[in-house]
Amino acid sequence: MHETGGEHLVSESPERVEAEFVLGNEVGLHARPAALLVKTAARFTARITVTRGDRAADARSLFSLLALGATRGSAVMVRAEGPDAREALAAIAALFENNFSE
Repeated sequence: MHETGGEHLVSESPERVEAEFVLGNEVGLHARPAALLVKTAARFTARITVTRGDRAADARSLFSLLALGATRGSAVMVRAEGPDAREALAAIAALFENNFSE
């Protein structure tokens, strides 16, 4: 495992990567940041899952992401699986690193 920016890369293989992020924006994964995450995930063919504790959400589902209840300081795991998994995770990492522009 190594650290890059605000996330910890947990595992990596040719078509699967996952990293842990801590939400640093003021109100966590509320509607606007979740919508940005959905929009970003939709650009890729990789299957992207966001997990908080024992809850998992499809990154293409706004309601699923909101149901995670991820507030400021929450740690979430993002897993991308597919041919463009690395690119997908890099784009999502940029959202977290930029605190979803908030």
